Amino acid sequence: MESILMPFCISAFITIILVPLVINLAKEIGALDIPKDNRRMHKIPMPLMGGLAIYIGVVISMLIFLPITIPLLSVIVDGSLVVISGIIDDIKDISPKFKLLFQLLASIVLIIGGVRITFITNPFSNSQQLFNLGWLSAPISIIWIIGITNTLNLIDGLDGLAAGIALISSLSLLVVAYSLGYTNTMILSAILAGACLGFLPFNFRPARIFMGDTGALFIGFMLAVISIEGVMKSVATISMVVPIFVLGLPILDTLFAICRRLLSGKSIVVGDKSHIHHRLVARGLSHRDTVWVLYSISIIFGVFSVLMAKANSNKAVIISLSLFLIGIILAMRSDLFNNN
Repeated sequence: MESILMPFCISAFITIILVPLVINLAKEIGALDIPKDNRRMHKIPMPLMGGLAIYIGVVISMLIFLPITIPLLSVIVDGSLVVISGIIDDIKDISPKFKLLFQLLASIVLIIGGVRITFITNPFSNSQQLFNLGWLSAPISIIWIIGITNTLNLIDGLDGLAAGIALISSLSLLVVAYSLGYTNTMILSAILAGACLGFLPFNFRPARIFMGDTGALFIGFMLAVISIEGVMKSVATISMVVPIFVLGLPILDTLFAICRRLLSGKSIVVGDKSHIHHRLVARGLSHRDTVWVLYSISIIFGVFSVLMAKANSNKAVIISLSLFLIGIILAMRSDLFNNN
């Protein structure tokens, strides 16, 4: 317990100390989110770049509590690349292609550093059947890293929403890593969870600062790394399914957004006001109530992932995937794919 409590507390403490400094810095350099269109849920300019405090808290804690290895250094370097792209975007909007280039570079360096998906398990087999990916390891790892990096950014639309979901996801991955005996991944999950918790008091409604792309992209990147190192490198039956459930809410919201935009003939990188949180607010829920509803859904996903990890059986995977598909079908029958 002490092995994860101290990293959690130190990361939270560093983040809490740094956020007020980042608020002043963001105002000085003009990193502000000005509500210039109806997609914004806030009414006054808000400081961005809050993720810089999260990044510093996480990196310092990693250097203190984790052994210095090539994979760890690659995570720090690549996380820094993602943060740099986020800072640039928070100060002056950059094109999605430019951000994607940073993420692609970070993914490639990460893979070279040894953080990659090298095999997948067959969740429908009673034996722990492995499929070595071979040359497919690199492209599949890149797709996963870039995909998860961006999912949290898309759901970052209400005060405290992204930070809270990241906190819940980190804690879920921590418990799963514990069940699999991955101590370093437990520590890394605790560090990320602590930083998210340290940021929340400044970001929960009424927010004093937004995490911006600096934070959303960095946290998404770290969740991708933790899911690879803490679950996908396991030979457990549930190794491919658990990360999808842990990050179920942002993954589903991203999939719905892509389908919605494709069906309406729009570019998938063009934002809209039809994300799950927008829909709930439009139905009459307050901002706070919407955030708590989505927290609850994320907790349910997290509990399912932990139960699957403990069961570690193909039956648990089949049942969970069936529930997941039912949820998608219900969403398709609702208005989540519509832009109006």
